[in-house]
Amino acid sequence: MVSLTDFQPLPSSTGIGVGLVGFGLFFLLFGMLLYFDSVLLAFGNILFLSGLVFIIGFRRTFTFFFQRPKLKGTSFFFGGLIVVLMRWPILGMLLEAYGFITLFRSFFPVAFGFLGSLANIPLLSQLLQKVGDSGSMV
Repeated sequence: MVSLTDFQPLPSSTGIGVGLVGFGLFFLLFGMLLYFDSVLLAFGNILFLSGLVFIIGFRRTFTFFFQRPKLKGTSFFFGGLIVVLMRWPILGMLLEAYGFITLFRSFFPVAFGFLGSLANIPLLSQLLQKVGDSGSMV
């Protein structure tokens, strides 16, 4: 059993951020499972973005989203968020998905390479390594 006292330090902002991102992804998934419920999707988006701010900080989040090469992805992502808030969830999620893929395109090869190194299944690890190696880091 875990006991909490008044003398324990508060969790770090990274832990809070990971929790917010996790809840945001949960609400996004749950909103999609419930036939694109716009309230759950909007709540998930807000939690995801606030968790991202807690994890990497406000300045880094702002500079990540508003770099010149990433403005197209940012506009689609935030435009999709606004469309979801206006209660057009399917169109908004499509716009957000395109913006998300455009924004995080450079991270996919790294993530696939990491998953390939963890997988002990021979065919799966070879497939993930091929997908991870095919992308460019530009």
